[in-house]
Amino acid sequence: MYDFANSGFTTVVLTTVFSVYFVGVVAEGKTWGTLAFTVALSLSYLLIMLTMPALGARADARAGKRRLLFSSTIGCVIGTAMLAFTGPGDIAWGLIVIALANYCYCVGESIVAAFLPEIARPHALGRVSGWGWSFGYFGGMLALGLSLVLVSWASAQGQTAGQYVPYVMVLTAVIFALAAIPSFLFLRERTPATHQPVQGMLARLRAAWHDTSTNFPDFRILLICGACYQAGIAVVVTLAAVYATEAMGFSMAQTMMLVFTVNIAAAAGAFLFGYAQDRMGHKRALTVTLVGWIVMVLLAYSAVQVWVFWLAATIAGLCMGTSQSAGRAMVGALAPGKRLAEFYSLWTFAIQLAAVVGPLSYGLVTWITGGNHRLALLCTGVFFVAGLAVISRLDFARGMRARELSA
Repeated sequence: MYDFANSGFTTVVLTTVFSVYFVGVVAEGKTWGTLAFTVALSLSYLLIMLTMPALGARADARAGKRRLLFSSTIGCVIGTAMLAFTGPGDIAWGLIVIALANYCYCVGESIVAAFLPEIARPHALGRVSGWGWSFGYFGGMLALGLSLVLVSWASAQGQTAGQYVPYVMVLTAVIFALAAIPSFLFLRERTPATHQPVQGMLARLRAAWHDTSTNFPDFRILLICGACYQAGIAVVVTLAAVYATEAMGFSMAQTMMLVFTVNIAAAAGAFLFGYAQDRMGHKRALTVTLVGWIVMVLLAYSAVQVWVFWLAATIAGLCMGTSQSAGRAMVGALAPGKRLAEFYSLWTFAIQLAAVVGPLSYGLVTWITGGNHRLALLCTGVFFVAGLAVISRLDFARGMRARELSA
């Protein structure tokens, strides 16, 4: 249910509505609009990178994952609602609020993932993760579908984006808050507190990184692989709507339908591929999805006809669901059982590093080339190629042995 609840934030706020609204309306179409938006998100990801390992270690020490999940949810819901007060020219306000809301979202996303090994048997991590991601995409589609109805109605009434987007932000916040309630009513803390002393923010980060080098080398390889391919995914999640608008000439309604289609494909991919992942193995499953991402980038880059771009978007949806679910399950399979929040925080560190580098590089390429979104997308393909190269070095059986020795 939490996957269902928080997906509206990424689908509506980051991917579809607010990103396009900020670039086109708040920043009034300035060439640096995309770069400013990506810089704000990158700063929030940087803050997550620096603070999340310490937050995760503290949650393990105090058995406080559930409390941290609740507080981060409240923060993201309030931040999303506050985006309703962003109008044309309110650039600083919009950037600050989106950065704070995204920070809270990332904390919740990391902590809820740490519950996966507590509620799924080791041989079923892939499918349970897939169920969550799949159900999450349906949550994103619900939020996006209701937003599309609101946008269509408002557009028919002659309203501008500056008039109807605030209502979309409030609607998204309300859906998040209501859908998250079952998680806090029924989810329980199952891992006992470790009562380990918690180091300072940077000290904890250095110690955890050193630990992966000496005791969990394959987990470190997974972190590097995740940092590579998640950079490309971050571009798709954050800037797909901007690309559709700027490179393909889509309207707001067309863009929302496009993202709706991507979510359907992602839900199907996450659900079905979760079973395949448990059968074929985590490493092979992730390798297949990375190849799919490379195919998607080449199709979208070369797309002149609209149907080719729609095909690329569908492939992106399938790969998005499978790769994100596969990564979360692999972390659950390799992370030591008593340090789940901390090791999922390291995974979050890798993802947020990717989220800084990916969209920021896209924004820089568009800025340097005078708005060449096609070239920026092609450059994004390098991240998936790098991820494919790194994962070839991962020995999953060795990583499982290291996990068992740490028990």
